[in-house]
Amino acid sequence: MHVLYEESGAFKVGTILADNDASLQIEAPHGKRSKIKANTVLLRFAEPAPAELIKQAEAMADGVDTDFLWECCGEPEFGFESLAREYCGHSPSAVEAAGILVKLHAAPVYFYRKGKGRYKAAPPETLKAALASLEKKRLQQLAIDSWAAELAAGRFPPALQPLMAELLYKPDRNKPETKALEKACELAGMSPAKLFARAGVLPSSHDYHLNGFLFECFPRGTAFPQGLTIDSIGELPLAAVAAFSVDDEATTEIDDAFSVTRIEPGRLRVGIHIAAPALGFAPGSALDRVARERLSTVYMPGAKITMLPANLIERFTLGEGRSCPAVSLYLDVREDDFAIEREHTVVESVPIAANLRHSQTQVLDNAFPAGEVPQDVPFAAELHFLWRLGQAREGARGKASAAGDRSDYNFDVLRSAEGEERIIISERTRGTPIDKLVAELMIHANATWGRVLADNGIAGIYRVQNSGKVRMTTAPGAHQGLGISHYAWMTSPLRRYVDLVNQWQLLALLGGKPAPFQQNADTLLAAVHDFDATYSHYADFQWRMERYWCLRWLQQEGISIAGGEVLRDNLVRLERLPLVMRVPSMPELPAGTRVELEVAQIDLIEAEVQCRHRATLASA
Repeated sequence: MHVLYEESGAFKVGTILADNDASLQIEAPHGKRSKIKANTVLLRFAEPAPAELIKQAEAMADGVDTDFLWECCGEPEFGFESLAREYCGHSPSAVEAAGILVKLHAAPVYFYRKGKGRYKAAPPETLKAALASLEKKRLQQLAIDSWAAELAAGRFPPALQPLMAELLYKPDRNKPETKALEKACELAGMSPAKLFARAGVLPSSHDYHLNGFLFECFPRGTAFPQGLTIDSIGELPLAAVAAFSVDDEATTEIDDAFSVTRIEPGRLRVGIHIAAPALGFAPGSALDRVARERLSTVYMPGAKITMLPANLIERFTLGEGRSCPAVSLYLDVREDDFAIEREHTVVESVPIAANLRHSQTQVLDNAFPAGEVPQDVPFAAELHFLWRLGQAREGARGKASAAGDRSDYNFDVLRSAEGEERIIISERTRGTPIDKLVAELMIHANATWGRVLADNGIAGIYRVQNSGKVRMTTAPGAHQGLGISHYAWMTSPLRRYVDLVNQWQLLALLGGKPAPFQQNADTLLAAVHDFDATYSHYADFQWRMERYWCLRWLQQEGISIAGGEVLRDNLVRLERLPLVMRVPSMPELPAGTRVELEVAQIDLIEAEVQCRHRATLASA
């Protein structure tokens, strides 16, 4: 005697070796012996052989019309053997009974399972809806298969066009379009971006990277809303100075400028002048909502997305040849030892005599350490004094303001009228005299104004460092890396939202008005949290775009052999570029070793480069 039983949702057969009422010892067709519970048995039969039963039952089930079987059921619950008897018109054989069971089990939309070998026919309306759903899924699967085949063959289906950005940057795996793309990637062995590029719908590798960032951070576009108005600021006292700024050639948001004025023999007054956009709009205004959403200017080689609209930047940037609203910190400095005897802060209109660029002041980086003050550089004498003051401030802090052993890299992307792009990457060593004087004066202003806010009980946003960790907080604290007790970002209000918030707070204090933000207010804490995350995200995007343009530069210059320096393990930084990569073929070498690499393959879509070790040039 043989049995048909159910185990783990599947039908199995075996020959009875021992029947113990509650359980049976059986032998499967392949010879394995096992013990099963008697209540799992659905059918006992003498013939055919167990191995043949399932095969013949499945063949019989294939010939049964599911709709006709459903019509035969009626509404009450039934057992499979009773339905088999009614369907066949006689007492069913084991094959016929098993065939009906297999058919019932294979059609869960038509027949609801109610227990061991028992079923109930689905109600007509429910069945109709279920069949419609199945048909919809069938048609959807046909569409998925068709779209996937087109994509894999290098054609882009028009139906996918409206979702192209979503499919590239934030695919929804529940959508059929995403399932088609995943299947196409599997068929073609390619990433979505490369599939799109092959199909001719990815304009360029640059647009792929840029649009991914815009899709995530600027889903409504980078244009500013219409109708943003700037408040009238009234008359401000005119400063009796001739101020100048020092920036790179691409800077349009000029936040800071300096002045040096002799007030008596042996004493000079140094002015640190910071643009005052906080005078032009209030917290909670439409302009503030825009700045609060963006939180910072976004920088990338060849372009930027400003935090504030162009008309406001134009109104408050410290532009050459005009007087500009500014918050000025004045330091009365002894000329002989650079001691600061007095400090005071005023809100005023500052005449800007010059916007100096790095190309004009570069000669000073070598001249000043050599004791020379070139007469052909505007404000060279003033810059020389500020550099010496910066050295004194750095010495007083006991901390370096810039790492002199590292480099900064400037990226210029030149675009011709025909749309051709040429990248120029220039290296500039940190810690030069111009860097030092700017950094030290900014540190001093940020520390002074941060302490002023704290001493007067005014809430502010501080940059705190302890135990090597840097964080933004509303609680004043020391910045150990800079060696100062307070450090509040306040010198870039045109470019960073926290500086703008701190400027609103400082202006309220100077004007004797209530501060717009109270300590631990939800708006202030939220701004700190959002700025930290957003600023880091923007910086990461800038790094990724600089990496991309480094790869473009390698292609542009036809670089096939490049020098590099081992950082650690198989990590190498190329010479003259801020480009770091892993070189798996490189032997184990100490950090600092110079090596020669072969540039094997550049992938602009993945922003990766494959290099092979060619030679070791010098030991560390």
